[in-house]
Amino acid sequence: MGRVEVSEAGRIDRVLAHALDVSRNQIEKLIGEGLVSIEGVVIGKGSHKVALGDTITYRFKEAEKAKPVAVDFEVEILYEDDYLMVINKPIGLVIHPAPSVKEATLVDWLIHKGISLSTISGEERHGIVHRIDKETTGALVIAKDNATHEALSYQLQDKSMGRYYLALIDYPLKEEVIVNKPIGRNRNNRLKMDIVPEGKVAKSAFVKLAQTAWGVELIAAKLFTGRTHQIRVHLNSLGRHILGDELYGFKSKRRKIARVNLHAYLLYLVHPHTGKKMEFIAPLFEDMKQYLSDNFDQGDIDEKINPHTLSHRFDTL
Repeated sequence: MGRVEVSEAGRIDRVLAHALDVSRNQIEKLIGEGLVSIEGVVIGKGSHKVALGDTITYRFKEAEKAKPVAVDFEVEILYEDDYLMVINKPIGLVIHPAPSVKEATLVDWLIHKGISLSTISGEERHGIVHRIDKETTGALVIAKDNATHEALSYQLQDKSMGRYYLALIDYPLKEEVIVNKPIGRNRNNRLKMDIVPEGKVAKSAFVKLAQTAWGVELIAAKLFTGRTHQIRVHLNSLGRHILGDELYGFKSKRRKIARVNLHAYLLYLVHPHTGKKMEFIAPLFEDMKQYLSDNFDQGDIDEKINPHTLSHRFDTL
């Protein structure tokens, strides 16, 4: 059972969704199941108004047994203990089940492995703390219980947990670029996101790492918010595209690029139970690693993506 002290009056669904860093739909599920109360009184509607100083109490259902799904792949585990797991997500792996998803997902793999899952975000998402696109590879943290999940969600809000991404783009950027533009659903293509005035606040930072003679560039990116396709949309707004990202406008020049070359390379967090600051490096997958080896100076790349060097590039942004 958890508690949230109300610091700003308003609708209970909005207040609780913000405090737990989950969607209002997920909070509506909790409310609909009678799992949210104030001073012992169960709240029946998400529109219920809370006042400054109120204490919201909430509970989570135990995970329901999911229907077994055939899993014929493995995922690299970078770290695991009794509370959390960090994996290196491969290309094309969907994170959680949905009606439109026919193949086995990461959640199916976790269930197949018999790994305990938190349910703070609802049964369909299990222990997944933060999002990562199907096309993106790299570091992803999974919470094994609700207390860990809640603590990591708070870290997303206060920025004590985050990731640095590596991407290959088609045209060079300036040395350092910050993009602060709202993101929402594209009005003409529901598969895409776009810069829209009524969208959610979104802020990204990009730094140049290395460049080929023909203009392809390796960059690093840091997110200050976590919107769907955020890096891809913000780069597109600058007239730049990730190699392989045909959805947002990449056009192959030298050869066909098989996938979006975006990788969550470095994940940092504070362990919720030990208080220890931790960093995890997700090794690049073979195709992206080979491209760098074939087209860049490997020694220069190794120096530029050194965790200490990389993180300090963003110190002034």
